[in-house]
Amino acid sequence: MKKLYIKNGLIKTMAGQEFMGYIYIQGTKIAALGKTEDMNIPEDAEVIDVGGALVLPGFIDAHCHVGIGEEIYRWEGEDFNEMTDPVTPDMRAIDGINPEDEGFRDARLGGVTAVFTVPGSANVIGGTGVVMKTAGKIVDKMIVRDPAGMKIAFGENPKMVYGEQKKMPMTRMGTAALLRQTLVDAQTYKDKLEQGETDPDKLPERDLGLEVLVKVLNREIPLRAHAHRADDIMTAIRIAREFNVDLVIEHCTEGHKIAEELGEQGYPAVVGPLLTNRSKVELKDKSFQTPGILAKAGVKVAIMTDHSVTPIEQLPLCAALACKAGMDEEDALRAITINAAEILGVSDRIGTLEVGKDADIVIWSEHPFTIKANPLYVIINGKIVKPEAR
Repeated sequence: MKKLYIKNGLIKTMAGQEFMGYIYIQGTKIAALGKTEDMNIPEDAEVIDVGGALVLPGFIDAHCHVGIGEEIYRWEGEDFNEMTDPVTPDMRAIDGINPEDEGFRDARLGGVTAVFTVPGSANVIGGTGVVMKTAGKIVDKMIVRDPAGMKIAFGENPKMVYGEQKKMPMTRMGTAALLRQTLVDAQTYKDKLEQGETDPDKLPERDLGLEVLVKVLNREIPLRAHAHRADDIMTAIRIAREFNVDLVIEHCTEGHKIAEELGEQGYPAVVGPLLTNRSKVELKDKSFQTPGILAKAGVKVAIMTDHSVTPIEQLPLCAALACKAGMDEEDALRAITINAAEILGVSDRIGTLEVGKDADIVIWSEHPFTIKANPLYVIINGKIVKPEAR
């Protein structure tokens, strides 16, 4: 079992502790950490003296398309939108992810050690996304959680894609109606499954799409709702409440306009991409102030790149620019570490530096919100992947 000992680090755990000390890694997990070097360093451990450098958990991009919307390629690597039907809950991101996408390397070099990779927003219901590490050769071995959420979309995207095809949905009403009807169908399917437990004759024919939507109804996974405009955000909330399901607001571009309401509703928001142009009408009021306003209103906030809309290695820059626009620095760090992990349902493994958690660690040359900051070491599952794999 590989052993790694990090000494003389300024360790910020993101679990409420900051101290000068050490982290001891055994295999893929954090085995010990402390303020003083009072443990006997095993003779076979690799020792890294970081000389007082800042040590943080690996960053987490809570919404992107790395691996499923590949860079360099055009149609050859675009596998995140099945634009043949507006309702495709049976699509699974894992089946479209290429671990050799250049985006994974860029993520590692930028200190991003885990991502939520999700289908796109062309469809009303787009399929399930996965939480995965950014290092590995086989996607199945990179997965942290699958499925981790069901992608749904409101607003301009499904209207544009299917309006051009002269089919439903051409309107926001149509988008909501299709989503509601599909959730009703899933409720009926769920009822038949329960009846089939005592009477096999009542078991329905297997339907992969409805099968995964039952997980949504059982609150095993949330709806991940692409919604930019304030009215679309409220439609997503309205439907989530009607069906008593969990919900995460994705993008939340106009969330600052209804921040108090969102704080009262209690649904988390994954905000962004903000480091981009106003490419469509519903982005006209995008602002780096939005994450901070939402956090102050009591919303649990994560910050995303939506890679490749914003290059994934710029995730810390996006958080830094949110700070520049008024977000508290601690809130911004939480938005790309523990908040992201909690929203994704994987905080038992990643998001903080604690004994027993995955050894996903980044050692920084200076604070990551500083323009000159550079990851000196990036460690994923206890393995050094920067400066080079060992």
